[in-house]
Amino acid sequence: MQTKLADFIKNSPQGQEADAILRSCVHCGFCLATCPTYQILGDELDSPRGRIYLMKQMLEGQPVTQKTQLHLDRCLTCRACETTCPSGVRYGELVDISRDMLEKQVKRDARSDVLRYMLRKILPNALVFNLLVKTGQAVRPFLPVRFKKTIPVKPEPAKKWPVANHVRKMLVLDGCVQPALAPNINAATARVLDNLGISLIKGDNAGCCGAVAFHLNAQEEGLDYMRRNIDAWWSWIEREKIEAIVVTASGCGVTVKEYGHLLRHDPAYAGKAARISALAKDISEILLAELENIERLMNKQNTNSDKTKLSFHSPCTLQHGMKIRGVVEKILIAAGFDLTVVPNAHLCCGSAGTYSILQPELSQQLLKNKLTALESDKPDRIATANIGCLMHLQGGTATSVKHWIELIDERLACSE
Repeated sequence: MQTKLADFIKNSPQGQEADAILRSCVHCGFCLATCPTYQILGDELDSPRGRIYLMKQMLEGQPVTQKTQLHLDRCLTCRACETTCPSGVRYGELVDISRDMLEKQVKRDARSDVLRYMLRKILPNALVFNLLVKTGQAVRPFLPVRFKKTIPVKPEPAKKWPVANHVRKMLVLDGCVQPALAPNINAATARVLDNLGISLIKGDNAGCCGAVAFHLNAQEEGLDYMRRNIDAWWSWIEREKIEAIVVTASGCGVTVKEYGHLLRHDPAYAGKAARISALAKDISEILLAELENIERLMNKQNTNSDKTKLSFHSPCTLQHGMKIRGVVEKILIAAGFDLTVVPNAHLCCGSAGTYSILQPELSQQLLKNKLTALESDKPDRIATANIGCLMHLQGGTATSVKHWIELIDERLACSE
């Protein structure tokens, strides 16, 4: 694609990156077939190729309006187009650059501004979010049905976190919303790793990965969350006391793995961020390396006698963002689960961070389609790998939805 970027951006680092990405696109249209919003809306401006044309126009200095903003807002940033693209177009990076520019050029209405501000101030703040969730859960029984659906049910309390007494140690990202919505996920991870001779440790003062603010176009605010996490983890890394930084929410994992890229222009943090990204691992990557030990720990009799039929939803951040495909499924099969075949498994469930709140109609259509696919083979349970997807899916079905690591923990507990 030929480009002629406007003077105000062409010589900046962002402009040079955007120009390289635009030039890599050959407008073949393969991305249209895998874009969730294009499949629903049928408007090419709601496809990656159409949005690339809109972004190109803006970067070349043409006037932009709320229509441009609408089409970029409707993008889930699921990155399924990146998986499909034969030219390797880094669409996710391009849309981040363009949204940041667009936010400075096109004014939003007051309602949208307030909602976005509240989301990026409440969700990353674990204390405030936890308080609001608990308050909502306390009054939930007294609310009308339509309001009840917006408040998550009270989770089961986290089970015991094992004492850190192994030579092998790994840090874990606690995150912001996961401790309030599903506190047992990281505790289950700690117990599974403890069985494998690995101690999992929470890093003091580490919290939100930065994705919420960054993808709501408050990018510098998002980078500050990233810097805070780096500071919280750095003493462990300097002492070379840990093997990895484990992330159990794939939405956070893809962000932490990109710290090095996102902070590459920060002289104080570029080197540290690159080191963090190199250490960041999704929990599936850790367990894949320990698969033989997992199989050894499983009680074969119990495993074979309890063939739970399981449907696995692979989050976009796992399969398209981190490019981890088939790994969780392999671990679940090794643990004795009977996995169903999920039609159109590459498509987004509609959660996509804050998308389900900002674009509720599209999100609900995607949720309905995803649950139809996940439940097509009548599974006993549904598993996923991201807290946002988990809560979104559970809100639309009576079938139990769990993080897959909790299911592994259950199996290991049964085999003891």
